[in-house]
Amino acid sequence: MKLFYAPTTISIASAIALDEAGIDYEPVRVDFASGEQTKPSFHAINPKGRVPALITEQGILTETGAILDYIAAIKPAAHLVPSDPWQAAQMRAVMYYLASTMHVNHAHRLRGIRWVDKESSIEDMKAKVPQTMTESARFINDHAIRTPFVMGDVISIADPYLFVVCSWLEGDGVKVDDFPKIVAFRDAMEARPSVKKAREMGML
Repeated sequence: MKLFYAPTTISIASAIALDEAGIDYEPVRVDFASGEQTKPSFHAINPKGRVPALITEQGILTETGAILDYIAAIKPAAHLVPSDPWQAAQMRAVMYYLASTMHVNHAHRLRGIRWVDKESSIEDMKAKVPQTMTESARFINDHAIRTPFVMGDVISIADPYLFVVCSWLEGDGVKVDDFPKIVAFRDAMEARPSVKKAREMGML
């Protein structure tokens, strides 16, 4: 497999999950600074011009949630999704919140042009990010972490996803020390070999 990624982006959740599952893959860095994601060569891989993109024997898979679910499905022995349907749904509820709300809140700081054109509107969106990301952090802290991980003592595909999103908090103006469960969660993830490897590779 090949994983197309850019450092510090949500694509790193897939890299961490691949390592958690024990799946070998080739990392391919996409240079956002030079606009590589906007070029026809990358659009042939992912016409959305975003990462991650995972090249598999069956074809190309995009979208973080889909890739994480695929990783868990092809390596069931890693137990990255709870076997109980209710618990699995609870895990995915956290992932869908990250995708639909928290990641979008973060994107308003760096990617405002996706939604508006006026510079004043973009600045308004940026100014709102500390508030919306703090609200999201509060929800995650109070309702989405059973400690130390999302599902308690066992890691799941929700954890790499949440870890990368939580790595953005300081940059988004969130006072992370106000959220002890997030602090403990990040510490627990930092101790995992998968996260250490991602740091060694310059992904985080």
